[in-house]
Amino acid sequence: MALMAAALLAVTTFAQEFVPNDPGEPPQGRTKLKLLPRPKGAISRQSVDEKSMRSLIHQMVDCGTRLSISSWTDPKRGVGCGRDQVVARLNEIAKESGGRLQVVVDKFEASSKRTGGNPVPMENVYAILPGSDPKFAKTAFVVSGHMDSRPSDDMDPKLDAPGADDDASGTAVSVECARLLSKLAASGQVKLRATLLFAAVSGEEQGLLGSTHLVEWLKQQGYTVGGMLDDDIVGADRAPGGPHRVRVFSGNGGIDDCDSSSRELARAIEEIDGRGAIRMIFRVDRFGRGGDHYPFYKAGIPAVRFTEPLEEYSQQHQTPRTESGVEYGDLEKYLDFRFMGNVAQDNAEALRQLAMSPAPPTQATLEGAVTPDAKVSWSVEDDPDRAGFEILWRETTEVRWQVFEFVTTGTEAVLKGVSTDNHFFAVRAVGKNGARSLAVPTEMDANRRGNYSR
Repeated sequence: MALMAAALLAVTTFAQEFVPNDPGEPPQGRTKLKLLPRPKGAISRQSVDEKSMRSLIHQMVDCGTRLSISSWTDPKRGVGCGRDQVVARLNEIAKESGGRLQVVVDKFEASSKRTGGNPVPMENVYAILPGSDPKFAKTAFVVSGHMDSRPSDDMDPKLDAPGADDDASGTAVSVECARLLSKLAASGQVKLRATLLFAAVSGEEQGLLGSTHLVEWLKQQGYTVGGMLDDDIVGADRAPGGPHRVRVFSGNGGIDDCDSSSRELARAIEEIDGRGAIRMIFRVDRFGRGGDHYPFYKAGIPAVRFTEPLEEYSQQHQTPRTESGVEYGDLEKYLDFRFMGNVAQDNAEALRQLAMSPAPPTQATLEGAVTPDAKVSWSVEDDPDRAGFEILWRETTEVRWQVFEFVTTGTEAVLKGVSTDNHFFAVRAVGKNGARSLAVPTEMDANRRGNYSR
């Protein structure tokens, strides 16, 4: 046994000390890059108002149930009661913003198996912070939580469904982001070029009805969605040793090398907030589950889901009760506002930098097969606030991008002595303020694809 343990230790030590002996790319090495720092004025943790988040959640829980097929007109019980609390809080924030924040109640009908197959009334609530740059005002970055809840029986509005974590917590995060960013815009300290939309949707528990409608509403209003952040079950951190990182789920979009626009949004969020705050999960959602980012994702829009580190299923989709000594129900007492405040800060800072960024490049292509150099090219519109472009690369087995080169002029870069075979490549725009667009992975030039002998 001792010999086996020693052998295992030797193997482990060798694995830890292993240094790959591969040809250098480029062979002469690279000069140290000078990159623009990230934008100043990051959202501070101290600026997050946990007290107002706690108050909103308490008011929503006091509605008894917020099942989307419950009453929209009863001011004391039902989903309409929950809507009233959200609208009232957003209206307070809108006044504090000097009128910059616009509150919209969007009424519609939708149907699903969980509405009995019949069209039923639904309502979403939006707070819109218009972009300051006319060129980007029709590009929207969206953050959303769902204000509805559900008991064990998703068709019975008579049962209590407090929904403190699922998803009053995500709604509170979206509303707090509205406060933080509208206050920042009102101060004049930062130029948020793109529009921000802070949503509280309904019908999530009846089949993602509110978010599906929101995708169409944005299209009808003429918006292009630059990215969507879904906060769903972000209010608790039960495991010992916290605070832990929030999980950010992103789908690969069916692309073999995992470079969908949603995956690029997840990478951008991690880079903005830091690896100590964000745990990227390379799944579209939790196994066998679904959330409000999914309709955006299926529409080809960059979309991710924030969810707490380790879920407790006895407190999800459960009518409050005690059975065999086990307490069931999504109750306020299980929430962790320190963790929830961290999530609000993560969302707000990601939205701040994304709204400050230039437009991402388009039509990024890769050439250089059967040559010693990789050639990356892209298309982009003029932007006087853009400083240049970062050419990104990573090993095909790596998760995160690294910056290979910073280009200030032109729309192409030749990476001397870099094989097209060993790496993936991407391009992103960098503003003079240091904000980065989402990365756009390169694709093989269609005119060259398949023209090489094997």
